Amino acid sequence: MIFYQPAGNEIELFQAAADNGLPVLIKGPTGCGKTRFVRHMAEKLGRPVYTVACHDDLTAADLVGRHLIGPEGTYWQDGPLTRAVREGGICYLDEVVEARKDTTVVLHPLADDRRELPIERTGEVLTAAPGFMLVVSYNPGYQSLLKGMKPSTRQRFVSMSFDYPGAAEEQTIVIEESGCDRELAERLVNLARSIRNLKDHDLEEAASTRLLIHTAHLVRAGVPVGEACRAGMIEPLSDDEATVSALMEVVYAVFGRPGEGQ
Repeated sequence: MIFYQPAGNEIELFQAAADNGLPVLIKGPTGCGKTRFVRHMAEKLGRPVYTVACHDDLTAADLVGRHLIGPEGTYWQDGPLTRAVREGGICYLDEVVEARKDTTVVLHPLADDRRELPIERTGEVLTAAPGFMLVVSYNPGYQSLLKGMKPSTRQRFVSMSFDYPGAAEEQTIVIEESGCDRELAERLVNLARSIRNLKDHDLEEAASTRLLIHTAHLVRAGVPVGEACRAGMIEPLSDDEATVSALMEVVYAVFGRPGEGQ
């Protein structure tokens, strides 16, 4: 099963929502485990999961489906949302606030007690099969007046707030995912927590657990730890040379400079 380290009662909440056919909204920063949690729960529940990475150009047809032209003429092809509705699977919309509001309106009849999906182009009105579940996520830190979730949409969901795990839990995650030793995992987590304290200093986002895992993989592959931290954690956080240099000083404070017994 896909590894997931619980941080609270999120597994029990998700299970209860699934048992009662309730849609779920997951809020949290980049790389804190939202997508992994959904994949873990889909496997635990034994349901297929259809993941959609939302963006500005996402249309309702991308979710629901469209007519295509083939060798034998025109045919209908279900989109990921429709497949999940028909099969009783999970449709997971990642960063849902990035989608246009006229696109997310299609979710409304699925996210209330109707559990229906009208398909205008075919005239069908699908009733969600048992097991269907609508799950969406977004990063509240990226919200703006132009890219916020409408209250009429948000209030249809059971909501859970995620954050970066505690130090002990995060060390366990890094060890499980990368296979590194506990000493490296502890120092990487300490580094990440130091950087997170600098989040408001020219950084759009904090160092995620995902970046720690990338860095640990590089170290295990033989990359010197300073170079691994720069490539796996620091460079992804900023394009500003001065900021990168300042963050590398934090790396050196944790691991020492090259040649100082890393």
